[in-house]
Amino acid sequence: MELHHPTPVMPAHTAPLVPMQPGAIPAVASVVMPDGRVITGYAIEPAKPAPVAAKPAVSRTAVNVALGGMGFLAVCGGLVLLTTFIAALAALIHQLIILAAVIFGGWIAIQVFGHRSGGGTTVNIRKAVIKRNHFHT
Repeated sequence: MELHHPTPVMPAHTAPLVPMQPGAIPAVASVVMPDGRVITGYAIEPAKPAPVAAKPAVSRTAVNVALGGMGFLAVCGGLVLLTTFIAALAALIHQLIILAAVIFGGWIAIQVFGHRSGGGTTVNIRKAVIKRNHFHT
C-alpha cells in the first residue's frame, strides 16, 4: 500500500498584500493562508438566485381537479334520477304498445269472427248434421 502526501505549492514570488478600501472589492484579491501561503484570484460576485414567483399553497391543477369532482358529484344525483325516469318512460311506452296490440287484435277478432249471419254456434251445426243424416229427435 502506497501512501501519498500532498506537497504544498510554494509561490515563486510573494505578492505584496494590497490594502483594501472598505466597501470596495478590488479586481484581484490576495488572501494569506494560515500556513503563510498567499493565494491571489479574481473576486467574483456571489451568484444571485433568480427571483421565484410566489406559488399558491395548492397547485392550480389540483384545484381544477377538485372542482371538477365536486361538480360531478353534484350532477350524479340528477343523472341517477334521469336514468330512472328514462327507464320508467320506456316501460310506459312498452305497456302502451302492448295495450294497443291487444285492443287492435280484439277489434280484428271481432271483425273476423263476430256478426255472422245464419249463426254458427255448435247447437246449429249439430242440428244440421242430425237433419242430414235423418237423426230426428
